[in-house]
Amino acid sequence: MKVLLINGSPRPKGCTFTALSEVEEQLQKQGIETEIVQVGHLDIRGCTACGYCSKAGKCVFDDVVNEIAPKLAKADGLVLGSPVYFASANGTLISFLDRLFFSTGFDKRMKVGAAVVSARRGGTSAAFDQLNKYFTNQGMPVAASQYWNSVHGASPEDVRKDTEGMQVMRSLGQNMAFLVKSIALGKEAFGLPEKEARLFTNFIR
Repeated sequence: MKVLLINGSPRPKGCTFTALSEVEEQLQKQGIETEIVQVGHLDIRGCTACGYCSKAGKCVFDDVVNEIAPKLAKADGLVLGSPVYFASANGTLISFLDRLFFSTGFDKRMKVGAAVVSARRGGTSAAFDQLNKYFTNQGMPVAASQYWNSVHGASPEDVRKDTEGMQVMRSLGQNMAFLVKSIALGKEAFGLPEKEARLFTNFIR
């Protein structure tokens, strides 16, 4: 079993990484393989709605999105980490996620998702909600902690002093490991829920 952790911060060892590392440590303690991939420092363009992925099965822009797609396909869980900018996630991460989720046609149901946000002071709830919508759109169960998954501080040292925030990260890692293992057992015993053919409707007729 493996969980993929995405660092949406441009700083490779900053506050977001500090939070993700705390989650990662708990996952590893529970026997879950992990990998942290940093994307926040890259020049990632947004989706252009060209439709190429519907024919080719991958994004027309052959960058980190296509590199990560096979890893997501094999992963049992996905953790998204982002700094908070203007009460929202890093724009680079959002461009990455829009293209990753839209261009990959494989079934993401029952892959466990979790979002982690880091801020100096405010805006964490809005960014947290923004990231969780990727999971709920794809049938991915969302792992919860004992509070909303956020840490506070202007530096990694500050984040480590946020004892409640770090405890939230540890609880998240433990809960996520439990969900990943439980879903694996459920798949083996019962299989995935029946999936209906997708219906698309417009609100203006």
